Amino acid sequence: METAFRKIDIDVYDEDVILEEELYNAEPRDPAQVLSETKAKATHVRSVLAKGDVPGALNIVLGGAPYGPNVEEAKNANLQTLLSILGSTKATEIPGIIRALSQDAQDTLMKYLYKGMAMPGWGDVSGSVLLGWHEKLTEIAGTGCIVRVMTDRRAV
Repeated sequence: METAFRKIDIDVYDEDVILEEELYNAEPRDPAQVLSETKAKATHVRSVLAKGDVPGALNIVLGGAPYGPNVEEAKNANLQTLLSILGSTKATEIPGIIRALSQDAQDTLMKYLYKGMAMPGWGDVSGSVLLGWHEKLTEIAGTGCIVRVMTDRRAV
């Protein structure tokens, strides 16, 4: 039986193939610049956290999150900063913090929660912390937040 047909890339013959680069605008900045800005943002977040302003720290991290294929190191640094915020927050404060976020920030937070859950053992936050945030975020933002994250092609 002939099985060579399974090795043919049929997308080559299709004119309507959508490439990942066409789905969203990639990060226009240089990867080194994105990384340095992310590290500066992490330093600023630590100073804001020292003052006890968790919503402000979250807005800093979630605003201008790096997207695209060439900025993986910046994405991981931003995730690590976010995980440090999530791990240092009391469970009773989470609903108020989430309500203070905009809808876009809530969606970006959900993306980071899913990324954190997809990388077990990474960072200094346990899965129970991420699940607790996910539960509260879903209660407040609704299932629409999950749908928007699942359909958005931009990965953090």
